[in-house]
Formats: sequence, structure tokens, C-alpha cells
Amino acid sequence: MISVRPDILSCIGDTRLLALRRIVPANGARLLLKLESDNPTGSMKDRMALAMIEAAEADGRLRPGGAVVEYTGGSTGVSLALVCAVKGYALDIVSSDAFAREKLDHMRILGARLHIVPSDGGRMTGQLTRDMVAAAGDIAARTGAFLTDQLNNTDQLSAYRRMADEIWAQTGRRIHGFVQSVGSAASLRGVGEALRERDPGVRVAAVEPAESPVLSGGATGAHKIDGIGAGFVVPLWRADAADAIECVSTDEAMAMAFRLAREEGLFAGTSTGANVVAALRVAERLGSDATVVTIMCDTGMKYLNAMGAQAQSDQRLVLTPRVPAR
Repeated sequence: MISVRPDILSCIGDTRLLALRRIVPANGARLLLKLESDNPTGSMKDRMALAMIEAAEADGRLRPGGAVVEYTGGSTGVSLALVCAVKGYALDIVSSDAFAREKLDHMRILGARLHIVPSDGGRMTGQLTRDMVAAAGDIAARTGAFLTDQLNNTDQLSAYRRMADEIWAQTGRRIHGFVQSVGSAASLRGVGEALRERDPGVRVAAVEPAESPVLSGGATGAHKIDGIGAGFVVPLWRADAADAIECVSTDEAMAMAFRLAREEGLFAGTSTGANVVAALRVAERLGSDATVVTIMCDTGMKYLNAMGAQAQSDQRLVLTPRVPAR
């Protein structure tokens, strides 16, 4: 049967769930990865961008011919750029040189106007997040554009509840743990709350950068895990949203991203690497009969330059002997 989608936005969601084969807990628990790289921009943020825009359209905050503005580390901006391009809205994005160049270029190609806030040596900090939020607010106040305001916008929770519906069905209603890194906290809350409603025994673990463990009660700091760890306790975070908080360093996250590529053939970014590091810990605690799900947040193609440079530095140069022409 031939099935034709009406537009690219109808291709968002219904992503695959994959069992890891080599990167597995020593105790034999099953570790599953939700492949959000299946979405049109290669990111789970396509879900929330569409949900925020559709909710604003429905209640009149965003009208035909209107404009949108957001602050973002990249993936949310790319997803909003896709949605706004299809729906015909002008989009202003406030971002920074701390984030992957590929994401910034992708937003521009999709038609977004970028406003770049300088970072402290390419690192993510709480002050940088605050500066970006303030700049986006100024643009919205000056132009009258609709500020999606991802750190405060609860409309996105519905998108992640739908992801929970998919996970519940794909696991055959058998899931013991869910692990997700915290950016705005919407995905952790949306998926985690919906899974717990079905089975209160599901254990939910939040992931944050070890260099900036603010959710754990530690001091704010700088890190290089794109898309997570705002540097302060984000407004959508709730202490009861997670049963545990796992701290993962930038180095651990990067190393796991390379392991996923070389051992599983999965090219992902550092937030996914952090998720898998934490999910392995949770799976070990839950035991051999457990099924733990975490998220492949996006594709590694969004980080190709940075990860390629790291890969080059990690490998010795191998010279191929020259074969004389005959």
C-alpha cells in the first residue's frame, strides 16, 4: 500500500527502539535506545518544537504571518526553523559560539535569523544561558514576536508524553527504568511522568554534567555537553521527577559517543553518550531481568567537525606505503 505524507512535519515521531548489542550491562539487563535521530532534523526536539508552535496557534498567541523567537543551544533552534519554514513564520534565534557550528548553519539554511552571544572559550555556563534568555526576551519585546521560551513552556510536555506512549508499546509494556539528560527538563518529565502513570514501579534517572551538578546540589560550572546542563536549576525541573540523578563528565560522554559509533554503528552526540553512561549504571542497579530505556537525542552529524577533530587527535597517523607505478 502506497502511503504519502502531506508534509515533513507529519514525519515527526514514531521513532524506532533499538537494543544495544555490545555496549551492555555486565549483569545482562536489556538496554534499549530510542532513536530520535529518525526525526526530520535528526533530533528529538522536532517533537517539542511542533507542540509549542501548534499550541500557540490553537490559542491565538501565534497568528498567520506572525514571527517567533527562541534562545537555544542549537537543536531546538533547528527544529523550530524546520517548523517555521513549513508554516511560514519568520524566526529569530539567539544562540552562541559555544554550540556546534553544524547546528548554527542548519538553522540559517532553514531560514532563521541568528543572533550570536559570545561564550567563555566555547564552554556552556549558567551566565551564558541567562544572557541568551535576556537577548531573546529583548527581541520579542521589541518586535512583538511570539517567544516560545523553552525553559518555561509546558506545552512541550505533551510531545514527550507521546514519546512515552511509543516506548510503552514498543517494550510490550515491560520497562523498569528510564534515563534522560536534563536540558529544559521537559523530556525527562513528559516521558517519565507518563511511564510512571502506567507503572509506578518504573525508575526514572536524570542525567547532568559532572562539571555542573546543580540538580544534585553542587556548584555551577562549565562543560561541553551540548544541549544539557543549563548551569542553574531550570524552571521545569521538579525534585520528584527523578528517583536518581546521575552525573556524567564531558570526557565520559565523549568517550561513550565514540564507543557507540565504533561498537554499535550509532553516530550520536555527547548528550546521548551521557545518557548511555548513566543508563548502564541504572541497569546494573536494577538487575539482570530489567529493561532500561534511554534516548539517542540526535544524530552525530550535528557535531561532525568537533567529533572529527577529536577522533583525529585520538588516533595515530598511519602512513600507507607508496606502491611504485608499473
